[in-house]
Amino acid sequence: MYIGVLTVPLGDEPLDDALDYLSGIGVDGVELAVGGWPGEDHVDRSAVLADDDAQADLLDSVESRDLQISALATHNNPLHPVEETAAEADTELREAIELADALDVNTVTCFSGLPAGGPNDEVPNWITAPWPTEHADAHDYQWEVAVDYWSDLAAFADDHGVDIAIEMHPNMLVYEPTGMLKLREATNERIGANFDPSHLYWQDISITDAIRFLGEEDAIHHFHAKDTKVYESESRIKGVLDTTSYADTADRSWLFRSIGYGHDEGHWKDVVSTLRMVGYEGALSIEHEDALTSSKEGLEKAVDVLSRAVFETQPGDAYWAE
Repeated sequence: MYIGVLTVPLGDEPLDDALDYLSGIGVDGVELAVGGWPGEDHVDRSAVLADDDAQADLLDSVESRDLQISALATHNNPLHPVEETAAEADTELREAIELADALDVNTVTCFSGLPAGGPNDEVPNWITAPWPTEHADAHDYQWEVAVDYWSDLAAFADDHGVDIAIEMHPNMLVYEPTGMLKLREATNERIGANFDPSHLYWQDISITDAIRFLGEEDAIHHFHAKDTKVYESESRIKGVLDTTSYADTADRSWLFRSIGYGHDEGHWKDVVSTLRMVGYEGALSIEHEDALTSSKEGLEKAVDVLSRAVFETQPGDAYWAE
């Protein structure tokens, strides 16, 4: 297991400068955005895909700093009911998979997407309850759309030897572990989780139990190191389905926080230990979205906590049990 960073917060500076900075603070890997909402500030996906020299230059920039690429990121909605929007997201995903294959990167991170509630609707519809019954019918329709799309995309990923790591995210069809496993079982084993605990905390999901649940099926392909704190003075009044702007920090029921500011270091040691128990040995890719501090301070504080939580060696024989 090693510490990585999703480089989006450093998108206002050249990639080489961002890599120098990350290498200097003790990071071992990077997750590079190549489209969708994360953008492509550091990697022009289509241009690099079409240019072998550009691919070699990108790999040299990363590897010369003793870093590795944990994943390529393109988070968008390939199930969007507007055909043009869905097609753009699909192109981003397929090109990201092709680029990952060309760069010998194992993983592409993304969202499941979210369809409309019916074939004639134009707006994605996040359904969280089965009643009134038209909502249950709409949810069934959404899963039909999703399984059809992701079965084809999963086969495409398998042809390229690339895992698809889906972030369980509210306002997407897959937003919790049972939905993640349902999609995996309906497609193939290339489909798994980009396990981001930040969206699970405020749903009151136990992170270590969820890791065990998905880890038993080898369904964790990537991990986002991102914290969340629920502020009970607000959540006791309006719950956690909070549409307050992320910028209105004092009025929200919960906020994304830097590692250690939502849950203590002991919790993160439990998270790392549970990941090792289920056989995950990939990146802990820090995603900074803490509105209470700057990107670099948030990243540095996260690295500080994770550096004490992550194991640097493989376990030896249990001599005490012999």
